Amino acid sequence: MRYIVIGLGIYGANLARDLVQQGHEVIGADSSHATIEAIKDYITTAYTLDTTEESALSVLPLGNVDVVIVAIGENFGASVRTVALLKKAGVKTIYARAIDELHESILESFKVARILRPEQRAALDLTHEMAFGADVNAMRVTARDYVLNFAVPEFFVGMKYRSLKLESDYQLQLITVTRPTEATNMLGLNHTELRPIPADDIPETEIKPGDILTVYGTLKAFRTFARHIG
Repeated sequence: MRYIVIGLGIYGANLARDLVQQGHEVIGADSSHATIEAIKDYITTAYTLDTTEESALSVLPLGNVDVVIVAIGENFGASVRTVALLKKAGVKTIYARAIDELHESILESFKVARILRPEQRAALDLTHEMAFGADVNAMRVTARDYVLNFAVPEFFVGMKYRSLKLESDYQLQLITVTRPTEATNMLGLNHTELRPIPADDIPETEIKPGDILTVYGTLKAFRTFARHIG
């Protein structure tokens, strides 16, 4: 895919580099010549221009990319004006970074395709890590519901899965269980890989160290569960 990233500060520059590493074509734009010089060798093309000026913005190939990302964070006015000019230019898919709730509300009024809140996301990830533990992966499904992936607590080792009563006692739905299993790769070398336990076999399977549980539920339910086993 082809992207334009406008605003190449810390967030925008990292985003642009990550997209390139994933095999995408990235065109960058920033008003700072020093910023462009620092990143120009890492992305496809870089422009030094002021995107709050309609004539300058028209230099970018807006009609030949899949997504335009406005990553400007520090300059509230520049972000809003840039988004307004992109909408005026007929850009269909715009992602825009918001730095606070007011900024987000204004961007919502422009009906951009996606609003990015990296600071909020980083803080949320940290609170998840502190609440769930570093070895828990959490995927947010709704404002209150998550899919959680974590190693089985030592507290349960030796029990059978049917005795956990996750749903009745904690309102957590067990989706699957994966277990480290010895396997051989195409070169004949032994390695360990995670393999799912068949769903019908899970209830009568004895819990072993290293089992990975994937469950669905609310943050509140998981915290109750974590406090109990702790």
